[in-house]
Formats: sequence, C-alpha cells, structure tokens
Amino acid sequence: MDESYRKEIKRLFPNDEMKEIPFNHKIYNSNFNFPHGLPKTHEHDGKPPQGFAIYRNGRMCMYYTYETNITDGWADTEEHQDPPEKREEAMKMGTNIIVYALMN
Repeated sequence: MDESYRKEIKRLFPNDEMKEIPFNHKIYNSNFNFPHGLPKTHEHDGKPPQGFAIYRNGRMCMYYTYETNITDGWADTEEHQDPPEKREEAMKMGTNIIVYALMN
C-alpha cells in the first residue's frame, strides 16, 4: 500500500516531497504528549512507525502515517482485538491530529 500511496501523492503534489516529521513536532504534543512520535497501533514488519507531511505555504496540507494505522485503534474492539491501552493511545493521537489541524 505504501508504494501505491506515494505514487498517487506524487501525482497530486508533483513539486513537493513528503518530509518525515521530527518527534518534537507540535502534532505529537498538541494535546497529548507523544515524546517518541507516532504510536505503534499494530505490529507489521518490526519497523518503527513514522509520520510524514507535505507543507504548502508553511502549513501542513497532508499527513501520512507509515508502519502504523491509528484508525485500526478506533475501530470496534472486536475487529482488531486491540488492548485498551493501544485503543486509548490511538484515540489520543487522533485527538492530537484534530487539535493540530484546528490550531495551525
């Protein structure tokens, strides 16, 4: 999926590059603090989760998560059998994304 996503994003933003977001970026502490960056909702290939963005005129206009899918944590608990702490972590990161988008 990553390869396809990046290909399509390049079509939408041909002159822009996705940049990895550092752990101290506001999106990781706009409401809840994630000092190590994006939380890992599910284990896929043992790689760390990463957040990437494209900026236009100094504003983030696209945010992409790699090696994690926090929306899995938002699904019904029966769907992915996430433990409560992973579900809460996913909800908190989602809150951060919304707060960041509204405040910046």
